[in-house]
Amino acid sequence: MADTPCIGFISLGCPKALVDSERILTQLQVEGYAISASYEGADLVIVNTCGFIDAAIEESLEAIGEALEEQGRVIVTGCLGVNEDEVRKAHPAVLAVTGPHAYAEVMTAVHKHAPAPRHPFSGLLPEHGIKLTPRHYAYLKISEGCSHRCRFCIIPDLRGDLVSRPIGAVMQEAESLVNAGVRELLVVAQDTGAYGIDLNHRPDFWHNRPLSTHIQTLTDALGDLPAWIRLHYVYPYPHVDDLIPLMTEEKILPYLDIPLQHANRRVLQAMRRPAAAEKMLERIQQWREICPNITLRSTFITGFPGETETEFKEMLDFLQEAQLDRVGCFAYSPVAGATANKLPDQIPEEIKEERLERFMAVQAEISREKLAAKVGRRMTVLVDEVHPNESFARSAGEAPEIDGWVIIEGGWDLEPGDFIEVDITGSSEHDLWGEPIQS
Repeated sequence: MADTPCIGFISLGCPKALVDSERILTQLQVEGYAISASYEGADLVIVNTCGFIDAAIEESLEAIGEALEEQGRVIVTGCLGVNEDEVRKAHPAVLAVTGPHAYAEVMTAVHKHAPAPRHPFSGLLPEHGIKLTPRHYAYLKISEGCSHRCRFCIIPDLRGDLVSRPIGAVMQEAESLVNAGVRELLVVAQDTGAYGIDLNHRPDFWHNRPLSTHIQTLTDALGDLPAWIRLHYVYPYPHVDDLIPLMTEEKILPYLDIPLQHANRRVLQAMRRPAAAEKMLERIQQWREICPNITLRSTFITGFPGETETEFKEMLDFLQEAQLDRVGCFAYSPVAGATANKLPDQIPEEIKEERLERFMAVQAEISREKLAAKVGRRMTVLVDEVHPNESFARSAGEAPEIDGWVIIEGGWDLEPGDFIEVDITGSSEHDLWGEPIQS
């Protein structure tokens, strides 16, 4: 309709921010707004920003500037919005600035600058809301915030302390997503393993079934749904060990994303992270004994203040011994407001980057060897993209956007969201190649 306000939307940052964007877009459509895929068709633009590291801040400020130049009327939300002065100093023309998961404040700003239509067609809204991911997978955010105080991180300042969602609400959302065709649920939070700690694991109900608000109970219940369940951002609490049998039972995918950050005890203590790398090696060995096909992903930081060459080499030794399947690494970035910025012995940028390159070279060889060992195996994969001459899929060992692909060459009669069986025929340091099993 000609009098229906049209909102443009730019979503930046992590999967948790993506879920925030989906909730805002859902509310916009509930109230009858149209959503524009271009600047030209929009009455105003919302930019959901990231403010975690310098590169993300720069990207967010550039996106705001582009939206102002192309459209002129911009509302800023998300993690960078916590630093409203910084946003307005760079872009004084923005209409409003809010912090993360500030859904009501965003809608108030939208109502002020683009009043809602009088006759919203709320019946057009799907039960599962608006999703920004492909139809066949979705992120399931189970909590907000984080109660840790890692020295390199400002997430608690941006998003507050841990606030877990009631398990009944999480399960209802998960069921709605699966009923709408989602084949894979990616469970996310700032600290997934802490789910329910703030609520003392109090019980809630789903389908008249009492469930405690606990990550093990949640994953067990999610495993009853006909979809892949993948866990991300799992802080290595002792109770994480209890999740491994659920993988062996095929209730959830044998995939665990644990951000370890370093291996040296002194550096971990300086970071205010768990400081027992040797125990992590023991636990990794135990996990693999219980679930031999488990895929382990982690992230690390090079060049944290005070990190010596010897301590860095200890992290390389850990990498060689742990033989993790998927690894990301970042050079330490002095995020504004992080307490690590005040630590002595800041590492020069060139040393940070040199260590990052050495780290990733070691991991690339590990990844190459581990993927080469999969050649000749038969796997179930989920198809993500289909092109005329090749398709891109993922096995249980690959999460979307951060891991590699299972590449299927040739033109096959496939659709995104299909589960198929493939024989693995080739590999590289990041990807696998597969051929469908023809019945």
